Amino acid sequence: MFMKIKKRDGREAPFDEAKITEAIFKAARAVGGADKQMAMELTIEVLRQLKQRYNGNMFSVEDVQDTVETVLIERGHAKTAKAYILYRDQRTRMREAKSGLMDAVAEILVETNRENANVSNSPSAKMLQIASAASKAYYLNRLIPEHIAMAHKRGDLHIHDLDFYGKTLTCVQIPLGRLLQEGFNNGHGYIRPPKRPASATALAAIILQSSQNDMHGGQSFAFFDRDMAPFVKNASEDETYQAMEALIYNLNSMHSRAGAQVPFSSLNLGNDISPEGRMVTKHLLLAYEKGLGRGENPIFPNIIFRLKDGINLNPGDPNYDLFMLAIRVASQRLNPTFSFMDSSFNKAYGDQVSYMGCRTRVIANRRGEAVTDGRGNLSFTTMNLPRLAIKAERNLMRFYQSVSEMIDLACEQLYHRYQVQARLLVKDMPFLMGQHLYLNSEHLEPNQTIEEAIKNGTLSVGFIGLAETLVALTGAHHGESDESQALGEEIVAFMRNKVDKAAEKYDLNYTLLATPAEGLSGRFVKIDRKEYGIIPGVTDKDYYTNSFHIPVHYPISIFEKIRREGIYHKYTNAGHISYVEFASPPVNNLSAVEDIIRHMKNCDVGYAGINFPIDFCEKCGYMGVIDSESCPGCGTSFQREFQRTSESGETACRQVLRD
Repeated sequence: MFMKIKKRDGREAPFDEAKITEAIFKAARAVGGADKQMAMELTIEVLRQLKQRYNGNMFSVEDVQDTVETVLIERGHAKTAKAYILYRDQRTRMREAKSGLMDAVAEILVETNRENANVSNSPSAKMLQIASAASKAYYLNRLIPEHIAMAHKRGDLHIHDLDFYGKTLTCVQIPLGRLLQEGFNNGHGYIRPPKRPASATALAAIILQSSQNDMHGGQSFAFFDRDMAPFVKNASEDETYQAMEALIYNLNSMHSRAGAQVPFSSLNLGNDISPEGRMVTKHLLLAYEKGLGRGENPIFPNIIFRLKDGINLNPGDPNYDLFMLAIRVASQRLNPTFSFMDSSFNKAYGDQVSYMGCRTRVIANRRGEAVTDGRGNLSFTTMNLPRLAIKAERNLMRFYQSVSEMIDLACEQLYHRYQVQARLLVKDMPFLMGQHLYLNSEHLEPNQTIEEAIKNGTLSVGFIGLAETLVALTGAHHGESDESQALGEEIVAFMRNKVDKAAEKYDLNYTLLATPAEGLSGRFVKIDRKEYGIIPGVTDKDYYTNSFHIPVHYPISIFEKIRREGIYHKYTNAGHISYVEFASPPVNNLSAVEDIIRHMKNCDVGYAGINFPIDFCEKCGYMGVIDSESCPGCGTSFQREFQRTSESGETACRQVLRD
């Protein structure tokens, strides 16, 4: 009867009526039917209607499927029709996923996505991102419940590190001291404990890299000064410096993850007052201050200097001189950042709280010991807070109801992911679990699941765009208005209360995160601008402002910015950071930086850093802000720009040719 049919891609193909019969019969079997003859009779009716409608003209696959649905319903086969429609929808989504994947691959092959500053543009990086795109498509279309997958696709929420959804965990604070004291095996034989500082820092780099290969997020040492101290006991100042310099070189050059990235590494230090601990801190900071081989600014490690009364905060404290050195280095190199052990939410844990450069904080533990070492974040998911405000149309009750529902959905998704992660085996993460980096993993055998260990980790609900949310609700953000500031605190306190209730419900460590937005801030606003148009102060920029930050371009004093942002740190127990901006490196005004850091402490800030642009001439080594077309040192036009942006918290490093 029919010779040709038009396929979805526009090509013509031979028409085969047996495919219609087979599709109807499959749908019937899905609801308990088994009558092949009935399927053939229904096919005849489909063919009759196609002839009547198209009268010999070409029709498409979609036209045939529409006709099949009509015939099934007209002939009283409602259940079969429903099964057929569901099957058709599933196939459509799979095709769309494949098409989207191919588009993503095509884009990656042109240039690697640089959402993370430590991703190169190498062939290995491209292969990594192609695998990532395929993995995301699989999880969204095959594993994650459909209503949650759709929420991610729509931009209601964002599942971070989606490509690793069922493969591994996010990050960990590595128990460096134990691994160095006992030795370890990273898969190629036992590595004995080191004896000298150079060996110790070399093994520290190997440990970071080995753990990174088992995870997708950051790797951190919670007590680097304390853990490294025994290995510098009989070393000279010069030997210790050389060891720390080598560590910095290694952490900026050793690529893991298929040769595409260096580990996102963080080192916490500053509280060890022993001579050896002090020497470790001193020489790591001095080596970082010197920079890489030609004076380039290191990207890694993130150094977090831990401040505490009686240890290093005030003149007369044993490590006050190291605090002064940390300020000097930070004023040239952006690192270290500063964490505050005496803030209201950290003080109960003594000096045991450590952060990661991405702002992650893990300490309280409803399923085990409240420590930092051997624990980390399992996964995190971020809500599109400005969208909820836009949809609420300044109705606060409607807004709070939608926030409540979205947190419930995020917590449901995080629990689903936790269940997937908990079924992984120790042998799936041979270094992280096999070498007992994670708390309680020492009792597990290779073929056992990892749940007993990862119940100590955290599951975090994040948010971005508090500023845009407040503009949508009140017309002003929290930097502009005291009323908006009060509402902002109320909103974040409400979210923290909801997340705490989720921790009770699931008996897991649910926490609230001030999300490090990175590429996400742009993804959300792009989707929202398309759907809701340009809303002044909300969707009129290329990004939503990072977490609870006051918009970076809003004119406000540094001290007032800190005062207003500091309020939110106590609510965001999964992690937080506040930045202050300088127009240029404040190396000639170190006392002002110290005053700012003390003000941060007084405003109950938990973790903070200073930002400024750095230009570097690769020819002569000049470093500073270069406003002219050429380097003031040697006149070259080839320079390197290095900056950490407050919107995303990301450290960006790029080479530019100034014409």
